[in-house]
Amino acid sequence: MKNTTVLLASTALAMGATSVFAEGSITAVSWGGAYTKSQIEAYHKPWTAATGNTVVSEDYSGGIAEVKAQVEAGNVTWDIIDVEKSDAVRGCDEGLFMEIDPASLPAGADGTAAEEDFIPGSFTDCAVANIVWSTIFAYDKSATPNGPKTIADFFNTADFPGKRGLRKSPKANLEMALAADGVAAEDIYEVLDTDEGIDRAFAKLDTIKNDVVWWEAGAQPPQLLADGEVAMTTAYNGRIFNAVASEGKPFEIVWDAQVFDVDMWAIVKGAPNADLAMDFLKFSTETEQLAAQASYISYGPARKSSAPLVSTYHSNADLEMGPQMPTAPENFKTAIANDFEFWADNADELNERFNAWLIN
Repeated sequence: MKNTTVLLASTALAMGATSVFAEGSITAVSWGGAYTKSQIEAYHKPWTAATGNTVVSEDYSGGIAEVKAQVEAGNVTWDIIDVEKSDAVRGCDEGLFMEIDPASLPAGADGTAAEEDFIPGSFTDCAVANIVWSTIFAYDKSATPNGPKTIADFFNTADFPGKRGLRKSPKANLEMALAADGVAAEDIYEVLDTDEGIDRAFAKLDTIKNDVVWWEAGAQPPQLLADGEVAMTTAYNGRIFNAVASEGKPFEIVWDAQVFDVDMWAIVKGAPNADLAMDFLKFSTETEQLAAQASYISYGPARKSSAPLVSTYHSNADLEMGPQMPTAPENFKTAIANDFEFWADNADELNERFNAWLIN
């Protein structure tokens, strides 16, 4: 884990909200970089201003291993964590997260009950969605003017030479490999749910294995592109967007075979500040906060009532937000919906095989 810690002091701004809790602090764990920055601006700072409570922000690289270690040791230091949906399900099944009743969440700005206001798939027994995001691939237009157009191009090192950046995980890599090998988006998990399909995905990854630069933290892919270490890389769409909008990088996203998912807040079982964490969770998943986050990074808000409030332009650039969203019609034509049940059931086995494949 990259232990970057940011302590946000309370501010004197009046936000019109109150808290039933005395001033305190929670530790919120997320993915770092531009994503955590968007949460700090849209969630942490306003909550601090409204309640007087502070947020200690820590970064991690995903999974539930660290949460499990804390819970099993009886030494929980994290309060709330941003997790992928499959990890939310696994963590709940293993007793690592607290249960959350969607009915306890605030209604939407238009009065719609939370259970109806959130997009489908936003709740598990122990977690609440905040964003829709995608794994995509991207390249530097200044280095490759006539760049790739499809996921097949990503795997075509003959016509598009150069190193490839891939997340050091089987998730999304196996799906994209099958898509590059000709499997339609709607058939990906049917194929992947067979031994032959898994073999096929790894065989496709074999074709570029010697050209791969592996990344683990979400902030790494834009840096790999900027440094010229890779010709193209998979990445979280918001990280590439941020590099373009905030840093002026000449990067281009290729949306073909994007793998989209939701990220969710979960409260760790035995969290030292569980009540405060729940207050923060409710605050940060309100209509206005989810809309505010989308003005900092191109991840779609999980509440329907947030959509009309999303700023037309990025907060730091004259860049339209709508076309940058994973769910924009032009971007969504070949999108692959992450099957969280598949990964909840198969993550351990596929992680083991993937790690063995890496060293062979």
